[in-house]
Amino acid sequence: MRRLIVSSFVSLDGVIEAPMTWASPFFVGDNVEHALQALSNVEFFLLGRATYEMFFARWPEAKGPYMERINGLKKLVASTTLKTVSWSAALITGDVAEALSALKRQPGGDILKYGVSQLDRTLLSAGLVDEYHLSIVPTWVGRGKRAFDDVGPIDLELIDTHRFANGVVTLTYVPR
Repeated sequence: MRRLIVSSFVSLDGVIEAPMTWASPFFVGDNVEHALQALSNVEFFLLGRATYEMFFARWPEAKGPYMERINGLKKLVASTTLKTVSWSAALITGDVAEALSALKRQPGGDILKYGVSQLDRTLLSAGLVDEYHLSIVPTWVGRGKRAFDDVGPIDLELIDTHRFANGVVTLTYVPR
């Protein structure tokens, strides 16, 4: 059975918005190696419309082992407004929870979603999220969308921690 993993960079003040503007200096060395290793069991990359549009504008031409792995994944885009997608993507326009539940029951690699968004409310209420990987970045952003703003209260259990040389700490949680 596949797992659905939600992964996100989070600043010390809880911001998750636009991590490419503040987290990039910390995504180096052992962080990249760890992220690449985490992708080894991933088959699908799940995105909402806004994340798809942001990533599609930058990532398909990006180089390096990590980006090549991301670009090679099958993408699933949950959207009620998009009519077409590209970048090895399939569009989920109907019941997202039902589609992902059916996919999770099939054998194969995991499903990875970057960022905590409104889509997580649907995923959590349907009991679809298996793990959260939150990488706490030692920087203060000051303003922006905060983790879980769109989700509401959630009870999580810490099951693992990983500290990197540059001060980033990845916390792995499972919903209770």
